Amino acid sequence: MAGEFDGGDGTRTPPGSGDAWGRVCDKFRREYGEHAYKTWLGQVGFVGIDGGSAELAAPTRFVRDWIQRNYGPRLRDYFSAENPQIRDITIHLRNPAAAEPVGQTGGQTGGGAPSPSAPQTPGTAAQPGQAATPQKMEALDRRYTFDSFVVGKSNELAYAAAKRIAESQEIPFNPLFLYGGVGLGKTHLMHAIAWEVTRHDPTKKVVYCSAEKFMFEFVAALRYKDSHAFKQKYRTVDLLMVDDVQFIANKDSTQEEFFHTFNALIDNRRQVIITADRSPTDLEGIEERIVSRLGWGLVADIHPTDYELRLGILQSKAEQAGSVMVSGDVLEFLARRITSNVRELEGALNRVMAYATLVGRPITMDMTRDVLQDLLRANDRKLTVEEIQRAVADYYNIRLSEILSQRRARTIARPRQIAMYLSKQLTARSLPDIGRRFGGRDHTTVMHAVRKIEDLRRSDSAMDEDITRLSRVLEA
Repeated sequence: MAGEFDGGDGTRTPPGSGDAWGRVCDKFRREYGEHAYKTWLGQVGFVGIDGGSAELAAPTRFVRDWIQRNYGPRLRDYFSAENPQIRDITIHLRNPAAAEPVGQTGGQTGGGAPSPSAPQTPGTAAQPGQAATPQKMEALDRRYTFDSFVVGKSNELAYAAAKRIAESQEIPFNPLFLYGGVGLGKTHLMHAIAWEVTRHDPTKKVVYCSAEKFMFEFVAALRYKDSHAFKQKYRTVDLLMVDDVQFIANKDSTQEEFFHTFNALIDNRRQVIITADRSPTDLEGIEERIVSRLGWGLVADIHPTDYELRLGILQSKAEQAGSVMVSGDVLEFLARRITSNVRELEGALNRVMAYATLVGRPITMDMTRDVLQDLLRANDRKLTVEEIQRAVADYYNIRLSEILSQRRARTIARPRQIAMYLSKQLTARSLPDIGRRFGGRDHTTVMHAVRKIEDLRRSDSAMDEDITRLSRVLEA
């Protein structure tokens, strides 16, 4: 029944929820057939509930992605029919090696989702004195070291801070909070810190995980009544690194545990490193007390890469490959055309080199354009409204959240109108769509903003200069 999923604090799974999960499976069987059930949903286990989300566990990424893409909305409907408070489903991986503790691991490594049929506990870090071995460091990518990190103006502060923490015997600042867009090097720096710390002192206990992994292990620990092992794992380490903390937004119970874990480590002078896609003050759905603590230490922004840094990264990557010659013209072409993130940039170079190796052709400009035609088209796309909002917020030194808020103070309202105007001029979005992306505003509000800014540009030379400068930056 509907009440069977009520978990009190939104996380603990009450008695009878297994029956409700069974009813969800029965509905799936009736709608899609026994074969579809055995092929897909039959491989998935029910873990628990957190913050209005039903948490499931899949054995592989392929199964997870297929279910999310093809059956996700219907599964959400099934769960909502059992309990209207459940508004979403989250499918995690059950792979034990997905994000195990690194540096030191005990006999039992940190796992993914425990098997629904056999309770398991999250892994724990090894005791001091156990030396790290390469086999026990497999959760870290060996390519991600300080030596392989290319430094430029956009990331020099984050690099210097990471290097300082990795080499210092003391804690210079705590926590270190790194933020920036996808593929700009946040995870690379965290892995590099872990490698350097354990190289200097193999007895150090280090744990690296994603925020999603932290949440999933917490839910599993509650379900299997093993909170003590979870706390032992995360609160007794020398260095805790949590990637993409924005993913615990609106997960109240997980945030409560994260808050206490964070405090315990800080109080015991243990290093904490956090990453996110935006600054602490722009994190939405995160409790204010957590936001304030995330800004206690050093907050370092990793900006999008400029042309010189992208070219340096490509040159370094090409030198490491060695087996294939890539001309400077090709590298410069890639650095100019692929500007989204470093991950995509490196992937483009890998594709070109792999093609040249497999077909035995030299790397030319024509071949590069042919192999990467889909990627080059994608990088020719127009600006997004979100990019414009962020650029305007940075230009006027206000928070992104303020542009999206209902505040009407002139210092906020005018930049908001400018962002709406630029969104209309530089994107193909409709007025209603732009309004929705500015905190759910009506299209008439956008129309008024566009007309207002057009009038101001004609009468106010300073305003016209600001918008011209912003347009050039965005179009570049």
